[in-house]
Amino acid sequence: QVQLVESGGGLVQPGGSLRLSCAVSGINFSRYTMGWYRQAPGKQRELVAVIRSGGSTNYPDSVKGRFTISRDNAKNTVYLQMNTLKPEDTAVYYCNAVDITALTFWGQGTQVTVSS
Repeated sequence: QVQLVESGGGLVQPGGSLRLSCAVSGINFSRYTMGWYRQAPGKQRELVAVIRSGGSTNYPDSVKGRFTISRDNAKNTVYLQMNTLKPEDTAVYYCNAVDITALTFWGQGTQVTVSS
């Protein structure tokens, strides 16, 4: 059974930081491209960060320089370090795993709220 379990969300003040984790089981983690997506109320789900099996990463301009994705293949875990958080970063954050055949798995999501 494939499981992607996110953790680390919560309430943080603007300018603060959070670190999300996604623990993965049931797949050959090291072979998967891992991504973080987010979905705010009334908006479409959007890509936040992606890290490929070889370690290359990509970010949209909205989070570039503030968010960092990393992976620990020994722990089957992917992380999202989020710094200088803004109210517009408020969303449910989802972990995503995709293999070369486009087989895709999703986590259940973790809420991030940026508010004073």
